[in-house]
Amino acid sequence: MQNLVTVFGGSGFVGTQAVRYLAKAGWRIRVAVRNPNLAYKMRLLGDVGQIDVVQANIRNTPSLERALDGATASLNLVGLLYETGRQGFQGVHVMGSKNIAETAKAQGVAHLVQMSALGADAASTSKYARTKAEAEAEVRAIYPHAVIVRPSIVFGNGDGFFNRFAAMAQFSPVLPLIGGGKTRFQPVFVGDVGRALAQMVTDPACAGQTYELGGPGVFTFRELLEKMLAETDQRRLLAPIPFPFASLLGKAGNLTSFLIPPPVTSDQVELLKTDNVVSGQYPGLEALGVTPTTLESVLPTYLYSYRKGGQYADQEDRVMAVERG
Repeated sequence: MQNLVTVFGGSGFVGTQAVRYLAKAGWRIRVAVRNPNLAYKMRLLGDVGQIDVVQANIRNTPSLERALDGATASLNLVGLLYETGRQGFQGVHVMGSKNIAETAKAQGVAHLVQMSALGADAASTSKYARTKAEAEAEVRAIYPHAVIVRPSIVFGNGDGFFNRFAAMAQFSPVLPLIGGGKTRFQPVFVGDVGRALAQMVTDPACAGQTYELGGPGVFTFRELLEKMLAETDQRRLLAPIPFPFASLLGKAGNLTSFLIPPPVTSDQVELLKTDNVVSGQYPGLEALGVTPTTLESVLPTYLYSYRKGGQYADQEDRVMAVERG
């Protein structure tokens, strides 16, 4: 089949945007997920019959074969932020990516795009960063012309960064600044990432490239939390926590990760020891024709839900001020 792309992990935060832009580009899309019953809304992102949702398990080759049958391209967005139970970095990032690439090659899929992460490094002290680098190597060994994409932290409605800390601020008077909050990030808007991924799938000129995706601004961890607090109209103490003590907190997070999403894990503490900004050695959003969206223009569109009074908080404050006057 021509112009059919299989998107693994396509119902997730980033995947939803990638599928949306692929549909706009006229591609037929097969969204491969573990639980299709939870992803039925994906079909609404395109025309009737344009988007299909199928079951696939990256550990199960027959399911991968079915998902990739007839596809001309594949986009792998499957990944973990932390390990829990049977879901480990080595199994998901490395072996899962290798399984997808090997099966895609055997099925005659011509083009593969692999989601990695900014900071992927085989020599990193973080298992997350090491396995992301290992996955890149495994994929490139099978598909020398595969596209590798490394985003910084991705923000937008439903993100796992600003929403996590905004929710934490709802009940905690103190927010932790791991390592003093000096780690630098270059947050990139989820819509920009989705548009870029669609371009990588559809444009043959992208083959073999590695892209680093960052937004227009670079911020420290402290500055990002300050922006979140300002947008949610909350005052919280930002407490610097040295890395050794943060590692102890991370170990506690490791123990609870199978029950609830941990505030921080020991591996995430290791990640925070290194800045998460583009190196300048690889092309980015601009090379794909995408103008980076600013953090300041997007945060107000979804963090208002954490303000007292929600999106009408400012209006209520003005009315009260007029009544008092």
